[in-house]
Amino acid sequence: MTTNSKPTLSKKIRHAVLGKARSPLDHSVFHNLALMAFFAWVGLGADGLSSSCYGPEEAFLALQGHTYLSIFVALGSALTVLLISASYSQIIELFPTGGGGYLVASKLLSPHLGLISGCALLIDYVLTISISIASGADAIFSFLPAEWLSFKLGFAIFGVLLLMLMNMRGVKESIVPLVPIFLIFVATHTFVIVYALFFKHTTGFTALAHATVADVHATRSELGLFGMLFLILRAYSMGAGTFTGIEAVSNGLPILREPKVQTGKRTMRYMSFSLAFMVMGLMLAYLLFGVQAEHGKTLNAVLLGRLTEGWGSMGRGFILVTLVSEAMLLFIAAQAGFLDGPRVLSSMALDRWFPTKFATLSDRLVAQNGVILMSVAALATLIFTGGSVRFLVVLYSINVFITFCLSQLGMVRHWWMERSKVKGWQGKLLINGAGLALTSFILVSVVILKFHDGGWITIFITGSLVIVALVIKKHYLGTAKLLRRLNSLLQEAALTSVSGDREALKKPLEPSAKTAVLLVNGFNGLGLHTLFNVIRLFGKEFRNFVFVEVGVVDAGNFKGADEVGHLRHSIQKDVDRYVHFMHRQGYHAEGLSFIGIDVIQEAERIIPEVLGRFPNAVFFGGQLVFPEESLLTKWLHNHTVFALQRRFYQQGIPFVILPIRV
Repeated sequence: MTTNSKPTLSKKIRHAVLGKARSPLDHSVFHNLALMAFFAWVGLGADGLSSSCYGPEEAFLALQGHTYLSIFVALGSALTVLLISASYSQIIELFPTGGGGYLVASKLLSPHLGLISGCALLIDYVLTISISIASGADAIFSFLPAEWLSFKLGFAIFGVLLLMLMNMRGVKESIVPLVPIFLIFVATHTFVIVYALFFKHTTGFTALAHATVADVHATRSELGLFGMLFLILRAYSMGAGTFTGIEAVSNGLPILREPKVQTGKRTMRYMSFSLAFMVMGLMLAYLLFGVQAEHGKTLNAVLLGRLTEGWGSMGRGFILVTLVSEAMLLFIAAQAGFLDGPRVLSSMALDRWFPTKFATLSDRLVAQNGVILMSVAALATLIFTGGSVRFLVVLYSINVFITFCLSQLGMVRHWWMERSKVKGWQGKLLINGAGLALTSFILVSVVILKFHDGGWITIFITGSLVIVALVIKKHYLGTAKLLRRLNSLLQEAALTSVSGDREALKKPLEPSAKTAVLLVNGFNGLGLHTLFNVIRLFGKEFRNFVFVEVGVVDAGNFKGADEVGHLRHSIQKDVDRYVHFMHRQGYHAEGLSFIGIDVIQEAERIIPEVLGRFPNAVFFGGQLVFPEESLLTKWLHNHTVFALQRRFYQQGIPFVILPIRV
């Protein structure tokens, strides 16, 4: 009996929309999927760079008319960007396989602090998608007739769905089409800053210095020294959105091209210097052109209007291209949420904080479940807030600083604990210590300033997610205890002969004899108890035993050809132990091991091979039966064996599920 290899209509549609399946066994796939530094700058750096569309504006307006103090805010913001980037470059070196805030806090502080950091990051990435799409929609609809505004939320929803499909196709496929937009943004804004600083106002720096000194004296006389410092620090904190997205590179290290550390550090340099240049340059340009808030316009739009006065139609065209590039870059910035959000979620799923299904990969080698979850959460956020950027900004930027603080604290603790082993630890400690002080100050300031305006919602949702994760972890720990009991029972059973002489030689192959084909997922209590039940229920009915294991490539081991090779070796070792055990019982036994991303697809593929050699085969699988079935057990544990049974039954192949009580 053979399976139907002709693709179904649903598969044809899926391949047309998402692309054809990729093989994790193809060594070249790791190189083809990985991003070089430039593409990583586009995909991961756009989140940080896009903050120049609103971060400097928030800080500038927070000065309440004392605009020349913005020079100090600009300097502080640029130095903060460079400092946080330098500290995360050290994290990249210490965690070469990927060192986002979740992993750093988990490894260097404690799993529970890692949980808080991870949950904060997940909410932050959802808000990254929401605010980026909503801001982009605002920018685009500012060019359209007012009567079209009713379609803005629908347009934002369409944008999320479009990016979801692009990311389900794969990382590189979702980034390459966005490169021209990113380059237009960089080129136009660099031109604006350079023109403003070095061509239009080449003689304005002296006047700017005098005006700044005068503003400092006037503000000090009006508010006092501490009042002036508070105003500067408040503006610096209100522009905290500028720093979001910096940690995306260290978290996205697994998708970068080898050598990953060098590529990651290069990407970090691209992002940090470009962001610092944009923030500093735009705020200075605001001063040089006397930019002030105008109703219905961003400060960048006002700046462009002042800069292009007298340019005629060419000026209007330049403004249009520049502002559209800003809007489109905000859409690109949502990529950070789609790239890193599922990655954090899969890491937490591997640690059993969330359902393990979020660590699985699609046939495009993408964490598809995570992409879908991030999309659904972003859609819910947009609908709940009505796509209001003003409200989303309040929710934004709190969580990322929770992660920043925990990451820096973990690194400070690491350098101090390892000071006797690490050369030059003082300098490393100084960088992360300064990063800890800055990010802690910003976190406290942002929470105080934004708490009553809606910031409490972000904290409440993050806390709720932490509680959900703790409940899930408790369930998985309880299940692990039950499985350990199952494994202890198998040790006792393995010491006694199940059937026949323990010293008997294996019997020769009889292809036409009844054959039991057992699908196993490791040499463990579940597999051995399934085997024991087959022998107990059917006695000598089966002469041959075939053990089949499919090694699943997931987010935890899809990190290179070496990791996949280790997985292949591990599962082959598992089936060999089953085979050796049955040989000692006097049976003919064989083991088959395969690698894939989906157990069901791989099992269907090997059916012809097994049935070709053993025409009288009966397939068996074990299913855990918990003392108390609940919605939680159904949700957190896969029921692959039931799906396999349905597929086999459709082809007329007997498949028996044996219950294993724990």
